Amino acid sequence: MSQRRLLHRYYFFGLDGLVHAYVGLRLVPDLDAFPGLGAALAIVLVLSAILIPTSMLARRRSAGPGLRAAMWLGLLCMGLFSSLLVLTLLRDVVLAAASALALFLPAWQPGGLAGASAEFVLAAACFMSVAGFVGARRVARVTTVDIPVAGLPPALEGFTIAQISDIHVGPTIRESYVRRIVETVNGLRADMVAITGDLVDGSVPDLAQHVRPLGGLSSRHGTFFVTGNHEYYAGAHAWVEALRGLGMRVLLNEHAVVRHAGHAIVIAGITDFSAHQFDPAHRSDPQRAIAGAPADAAVKVVLAHQPRSAALTAPAGFDLQLSGHTHGGQFLPWNFLVPLQQPYVQGLHREQRMWVYINRGTGYWGPPMRFGVPSEITLLRLVRDDKVTRPHSKEHP
Repeated sequence: MSQRRLLHRYYFFGLDGLVHAYVGLRLVPDLDAFPGLGAALAIVLVLSAILIPTSMLARRRSAGPGLRAAMWLGLLCMGLFSSLLVLTLLRDVVLAAASALALFLPAWQPGGLAGASAEFVLAAACFMSVAGFVGARRVARVTTVDIPVAGLPPALEGFTIAQISDIHVGPTIRESYVRRIVETVNGLRADMVAITGDLVDGSVPDLAQHVRPLGGLSSRHGTFFVTGNHEYYAGAHAWVEALRGLGMRVLLNEHAVVRHAGHAIVIAGITDFSAHQFDPAHRSDPQRAIAGAPADAAVKVVLAHQPRSAALTAPAGFDLQLSGHTHGGQFLPWNFLVPLQQPYVQGLHREQRMWVYINRGTGYWGPPMRFGVPSEITLLRLVRDDKVTRPHSKEHP
């Protein structure tokens, strides 16, 4: 292991310990109303401080049952601790404001606020973790979205694309989870399927078995795939070959032409926005992806993992970009941080003359937790723009 990598690991463990200590010192002393509650939280925080870095460091190793169990526990702790940390920070802001107010209003004293707020933080964090776990582990719901296309031939009215994204097959998302996604997608009977990256969180030898059900995806024109940033963390070249072996059309800055009802539809795909950092030959290139496309194509669709690729794909002449990457924020506090990196977080948006749709993610990354941001399988329908006054989407239970 390089000295630099070892140093980063020390920093990670140190920061992990510090933030856990902060939460413990701020909450445990004020949980005296219920005997044993503070001690129980202290034990949970110590275990969390150990299990979270353990689960992160073990993610890229072949895991037996014991290590997988530790990874599960660590990722569950990550979800719970994330909520505890955010709520503890907010609690400290409230307590500071209450103390400042007491200076100006001596008659008003916030007695009991420290204990009540500590209990609230613990209860709210537990509720968010349980609700988030249920939200993450259920099969993604189908969201139907109409995409108005100028000059769409009547024969292409209702052409459907089933989009899945950011499944993150890995420590907690395995074969059975993937199989349920496939069953739901196949039930849509879409004209084609698009997978917009971040399919895996691990190597081909570790996860090939759990990705294999995706070979059963069924549609009229087949399944198209583009790489996300996590494919490059996990060995993109090996995954490209493995997915081609499952019958997917992997688009690396290239396009395919689908003939439907006598009309041409261009399906292009670009490599991830950051791919060149891992392989200069994989630099994302929308112009290359559309080069040589038929001039008479009725619709031009591009699959691009990150929404911020839209600034480059729109000038290339595409009508629609399908993206993922953001997970819609997934849970607090990330839903507030994603907009700092990406121009769009979820749903349908306009970039110049091109529509951009961002799938919230069909799985999840890291902790099995989705709070307030449900996972999604998208069914996109092409419609003539003169039939739609305002694009809309509908989520099905």
